[in-house]
Amino acid sequence: MARVASTDGGRPGRTPGGAQPGRADRDPESPDSTTPDADRNEHEPGNWPLGRLLGAASRAVERAWSEALEARGLTHAGLIVLHFVELGFSSQSDLARAAQVEAQTMSRTVDRLEREGLVTRAPDPTDRRRHIVAITPRGRTAFEAVRGLEDEVFPQVDDPAALRAALIQIVSAAPVRQSR
Repeated sequence: MARVASTDGGRPGRTPGGAQPGRADRDPESPDSTTPDADRNEHEPGNWPLGRLLGAASRAVERAWSEALEARGLTHAGLIVLHFVELGFSSQSDLARAAQVEAQTMSRTVDRLEREGLVTRAPDPTDRRRHIVAITPRGRTAFEAVRGLEDEVFPQVDDPAALRAALIQIVSAAPVRQSR
């Protein structure tokens, strides 16, 4: 797929710097494309470049998601750890790799979950350098309490399967972050 670089979002009638030609000497009474109403329409989401839409949608969803998780005593990072532990990941280093975060970041997240009684962490009996993370009954209850939360928090879209497929395509195309 070809990509076109554009600093103006690809909208016609813009100069490379983003200014509209002839804007300074326009007639305020003239019903041309540079009227204040036309300028306002540029600020409507339907006229935004795709990158801006994705960023704004991401921030809106993340804000709502974080607030809903916080109301249930979890963080986004904590939920990711509980999810991966439920999937069978048990070593702290494996959790960090799966979550694509630094080992120190995972350690802080597991510390918090451990303080809150949602997970336990113990040295691996076969390799004392590794730590094994396990979900507690309280952690399992917290994890179960957020099942279906997406349906409550996220706005309905016309074609959720197409949105999901597009997001998977975008995320899959991004380079995998390597831990140091």
